[in-house]
Amino acid sequence: MKAIVYHSYGGPEVLMYTTLERPAPKSKEVLVRIVSTSVTHGDIRMRKADPVLARFHSGLLRPKKYPILGFECSGVIDAIGAEVTNYRIGDEVMVFAGLGFGAYTEYMTVQTEGEFTKGTLVKKPATISFDEAAVSPTGGITAIGFLRDLGIEEAKGKSILIIGASGSVGSFAVQVAKHYGAIVTGVTSTKNTDFVKRLGANHVVDYKTDDFSRSDVKYDMVFDAVGLYAKSACKKVLKLNGTYASVKGSAKKSEKALELLAELLENGTVKSVIDKTYQWDEIIEAHNYVDQGHKVGNVVVRVSNA
Repeated sequence: MKAIVYHSYGGPEVLMYTTLERPAPKSKEVLVRIVSTSVTHGDIRMRKADPVLARFHSGLLRPKKYPILGFECSGVIDAIGAEVTNYRIGDEVMVFAGLGFGAYTEYMTVQTEGEFTKGTLVKKPATISFDEAAVSPTGGITAIGFLRDLGIEEAKGKSILIIGASGSVGSFAVQVAKHYGAIVTGVTSTKNTDFVKRLGANHVVDYKTDDFSRSDVKYDMVFDAVGLYAKSACKKVLKLNGTYASVKGSAKKSEKALELLAELLENGTVKSVIDKTYQWDEIIEAHNYVDQGHKVGNVVVRVSNA
């Protein structure tokens, strides 16, 4: 099967095309033929080993443990393990690959039960495309996890400031927060203010012209979806008993978050935002684009035909 690997840390040029043996699913796994995958900031951080702690995850000198990137994907189940009862061959699915990555391939195995961080999947909503499904798990799960930690499920009528509202995590966070009835203020750049309004934000702050951290407006919740602002930098705009979260921290994640995300996608409450779509042989160009730090929403990489 076709695959993309990397054997050293660095820029997009470290990614290499190769062929590997097709894996076989274990008793509680399914084999997914991948249709689409994505380029996430998680892929970028692992490829660069930035932060340096990424080396402790994959390998100190080189990415020995996890040489295949790809944090998420969508596809069709091609084979099932002997003990799998809730999926069938031909089912269309969206996959969170977990901390082992591995979606930059033509086929990958995914567990159907077990520890969430080792990967999980749900059936793809019939109302969305494979591309939309492929870019949803990582940003959607991350947004839901951190928003739950902030108390979003009881946030009707409460105010939330979302920093980085036009990115993958931020765009999902705006929509999920609105779903729970929060009053959302999104922080983004000038060119993306209209986009964030279309996501449903009640208010938008252009960080190029306004320093939100010095505003007199205070919020019940602050979510830094890009990881650039410490809690101390947001103290002035956070209410006395307000809650703060940053993607630089950790959030509670579970397979239930992926199930909720699938439900919200299916009924149209939340929509995946796709900035650019690349083909399999354009993976280096896709990584170069995400490296620039200006993507809006998500970047798709097509692996095969549906």
